[in-house]
Amino acid sequence: MITVISSADRHHWANEWLTSRQSFPATGNYDLFGNAHGVLVVHNDDVVDPGEGLDAHHHENMEILTWVLDGAVTHRDSVGNITTLQAGTLGAMSAGTGITHGEANASTRAERRPLRVVQMWVAPHTDGLPPRQSEHRFDDALDAGQPVVVASGRPEHEGSGAAPIANRFAALHIARPLAGTTIALPAAPFGHLYVARGSATVDVDGEHHALREGDAVRLTDSGDVQVTAADDGTRPEILYWEMHASFDLVGS
Repeated sequence: MITVISSADRHHWANEWLTSRQSFPATGNYDLFGNAHGVLVVHNDDVVDPGEGLDAHHHENMEILTWVLDGAVTHRDSVGNITTLQAGTLGAMSAGTGITHGEANASTRAERRPLRVVQMWVAPHTDGLPPRQSEHRFDDALDAGQPVVVASGRPEHEGSGAAPIANRFAALHIARPLAGTTIALPAAPFGHLYVARGSATVDVDGEHHALREGDAVRLTDSGDVQVTAADDGTRPEILYWEMHASFDLVGS
């Protein structure tokens, strides 16, 4: 089954300094797990004004991944990490038994550089793990245009350089295909494809869908996913979750 969620149909939330466009409703009185697809429960495309950010807040038993599209984000947490993630960097945080952290645009108001990130939450396969935070830069690997496994808990990706996550059923692939070229993404019981930049055509099981920035596709029991970048001289940026379980099965 293939479901397209257009950019305009995403849940939108904003305050004075944050604009959040959400492929799954994540702010307000929503059932995160009831709206999940596979093991993916949050998928927000957020723009944060310069000099602003989220104060310290607490998480438990969740894998939280932050992909920096533009600008830089400063991360501070109760484990002792203080780091600034630049564009092209993935921050991977396992909340485990509990971690308190804050995130902010690293740019000052005077510098006027907005921050844009895609933040994704994945249910862990085991609760109560020690919390941890790591960062992984992938700009160079993405230059070739082929998909790169940037985060995974699947055994076949051990030692690949992907950020480890505590979910053995899930892997995150990112690609910046060259204009006019086609890339292949793996089949899975559950898939979530997001166009973070540009435009592309997706071909799955004989169905063709033209996608633009902000569009997402949810896949269930699909075959291989073919993505063709628009032949307009630009390179899209594609985020794809390969998932082999739904959240209510990850602990089994």
